[in-house]
Amino acid sequence: MPDNHYAITDIKQIIGATGTVVKDYTISTLLTDSRRITNAAEGLFFALSGRRNGQEFIAEAYASGVRNFVVGQQTEMKMPEANFLMADDVLTALQKLAAYHRGRFNLDVIGITGSNGKTIVKEWLYQLMAADKTIVRNPKSYNSQIGVPLSVWQISEKDNLGIFEAGISTINEMGKLEAIIRPTIGVLTHIGSAHDEGFAGRREKVLEKLKLFEHSKLLIHNYDQLVNYEDDIPVKNRFTWSRKFSQTDLYVFGETVISRNYYLRAIYKGKEIECLVPFMDEASVENAIVCWATMLAMGYSAVEADKRIEKLNPVSMRLELKNGINDCSVIDDSYNSDVQSLEIALNFLNQQNQHPVRTVILSDIFQSGLAEDVLYRQVADMLKTKNVDKFIGVGEALARHEKYFDMPKKHFYPDTNSLLLHLNELNFDNETILIKGSRSFEFERISQALTLKAHETVMEINLNALLNNLNFYRAKLKPGVKVMAMVKAFSYGSGTFEVANILQYNKVDYLAVAYIDEGVALRQAGITLPVMVLNPETSAFDKLIEYKLEPEIFSFNLLDEFVKYAQKHGLNNYPVHLKIDTGMHRLGFEDFEIDTLCDMLEQNRYIKVQSVFSHLVASDAAEHDEFTSKQIKRFETAFKKIEKTLGYKVIKHMGNTSAITRWPNAQYDMVRLGIGLYGIDAATPDGAAGLQPIAALKTSVSQVRKVMAGDTIGYNRNGKLPKGGKIATIRIGYADGYLRAFGNGIGKMLVRGKLASTVGNISMDMCTLDVTNIDVQEGDEVIVFNEELKIEQLAREIGTIPYEILTNVSQRVKRVYFYE
Repeated sequence: MPDNHYAITDIKQIIGATGTVVKDYTISTLLTDSRRITNAAEGLFFALSGRRNGQEFIAEAYASGVRNFVVGQQTEMKMPEANFLMADDVLTALQKLAAYHRGRFNLDVIGITGSNGKTIVKEWLYQLMAADKTIVRNPKSYNSQIGVPLSVWQISEKDNLGIFEAGISTINEMGKLEAIIRPTIGVLTHIGSAHDEGFAGRREKVLEKLKLFEHSKLLIHNYDQLVNYEDDIPVKNRFTWSRKFSQTDLYVFGETVISRNYYLRAIYKGKEIECLVPFMDEASVENAIVCWATMLAMGYSAVEADKRIEKLNPVSMRLELKNGINDCSVIDDSYNSDVQSLEIALNFLNQQNQHPVRTVILSDIFQSGLAEDVLYRQVADMLKTKNVDKFIGVGEALARHEKYFDMPKKHFYPDTNSLLLHLNELNFDNETILIKGSRSFEFERISQALTLKAHETVMEINLNALLNNLNFYRAKLKPGVKVMAMVKAFSYGSGTFEVANILQYNKVDYLAVAYIDEGVALRQAGITLPVMVLNPETSAFDKLIEYKLEPEIFSFNLLDEFVKYAQKHGLNNYPVHLKIDTGMHRLGFEDFEIDTLCDMLEQNRYIKVQSVFSHLVASDAAEHDEFTSKQIKRFETAFKKIEKTLGYKVIKHMGNTSAITRWPNAQYDMVRLGIGLYGIDAATPDGAAGLQPIAALKTSVSQVRKVMAGDTIGYNRNGKLPKGGKIATIRIGYADGYLRAFGNGIGKMLVRGKLASTVGNISMDMCTLDVTNIDVQEGDEVIVFNEELKIEQLAREIGTIPYEILTNVSQRVKRVYFYE
């Protein structure tokens, strides 16, 4: 049997499970997500329970062809020929199986941990050593309690080096990962503030991370970081580096910028050596030094290490979703190509529903460790499983294996130049296009050709942060409480289908929009979730019905109009949502109107009340808690009368973002998650621990100039530098959403990591910054807001709320979506 294939009966014994094996199966693939099923016939599904109960997705996995399951409790579902292995803890069972698998192989394994730089160091070490090693490593940043066992499961006899990163967020986690990875060589990257909130202090965090190296033969680390931990380091044989202390194995004493590269000089074994790093930012330089030290510690010569590091390529760990030509969407993953990252990219492609055609442009895959025939048969099977409609292969190896790619539209080209010459003949139109290539193929040229040219000012949306925020609030809900995600106003400025797709994929229960046309746009983009329309116009009822949208009914007039429409068009039991005004006094039925409303609902066959809801006025403000309590009581009185009249239960919802945490008694059957989804919670104005900002607004410098004392800058001569100085003109103005209120020193932006104040008025398309004390050049990036310069801070500067800042970013600012 191949080295990553196990009989299901053997697995049962390895993980110590109970249950009856009704049919023998061979297992080669571990599955944890029912939406990402591959190789179902040889798959073993672990029904993990965390924020969601994995048992709920067994039927979906079974329908996809999976017949083997590890569960925490017996399922009552009737599933012929399915094996159910019962484990006390499903996650522990997964980890046990991976640890057993790791124990079968005698290879060197590099284990990497730290606060920052783990994934970059792992990927760079792969680049540096792949020429003479067959390496297995985590896909992307699969470094969690689930990601690590899935990564280690990939080890096979052909591999002679493993490189695995391990991430933790609290105590008692690293020991479990160490037992799975069993690193022979340890690498500690930068220790910073990331995940500090999960520990009592920095010392506790460092000690937890050091547990990864409990049985390592060698540890490579920055001497400076562990000066106060000498007695706690579990490894005797260490290779240290430092930029301060000369008593280390690698003492970096000289640092110079040469032609936008970073030139390092160091003392190693009593001799001076050098290294040219092709990056200039501090994080990259430190990560490169870690790699330099690791190579030297593993026996590479100083000359060879320098030669390879000089050729390092940047690591793109994020998929980039952009607007393309001819009404297409482009997923840019043009900098790396291997089987594991291809599967991740295909899963993201599969989430996209906005276009009827899914297209993949793929280059030859290098250094997979697999025979060509095996590799491209596997790739072809993945494309077929993910329902790819159109395939474009670039490279001689793919062309040699054309026979495996059984799809109606396929094209093969020997190289990138050939594809670019014939690009117009491929007639891209209304497609989602995944561009996935090894760096040597220069697929960025294809991305540039297929992407719409746009204004240099962009808003980057981090879809992983969005998902983190969704799960942050889900974790605070009582069992069974549903989530309605608010995607009105272009998802608070963050996008339409781009945001809705990931919410649908991650199984929120409802979406809500402000107006019918917003709901229509979602339906046209392939969104099938129930959608509530908060302010439906009677003139657009035709569109509402055509696109199966559900109206909020907030007045007798609107109710009467909709019932008349339903009668006229033969509608029965059409889902509607009743809004109760408990104190907001904008829309909704008031207390004294509830009895009349009940009379109108009684035996009304044209509509079906899907939900009854209300809107809290000040759920974030402690000074209004008494009023919030009154609202809750009014709401309960109202919905009880309505349910009694209807004779059936409806969905009740009242809790908004702040209420999810502050008012758990107002969760009822569903909550409405709004601004919190985008990383902002008014109940914690300085940011809730665990929430992540999803948006970063970036622009660039058009021009830099000196101004003399007494010179004026901008309209109305309002801008002045009393002592003279230097200004930078920035490509953003009030037409982009950077409000005029930020002018004349009120607003600040980050330029090369330093705050720069506005000078003079904000113009329509540009503004100016005081950069007198900043080394800035034309074309440099400028940050308007991000996770460091937060939207909340900008809002305070001009006396408004974060909602206004976010939703004011205009549509001419290109949105770019990232997904890791």
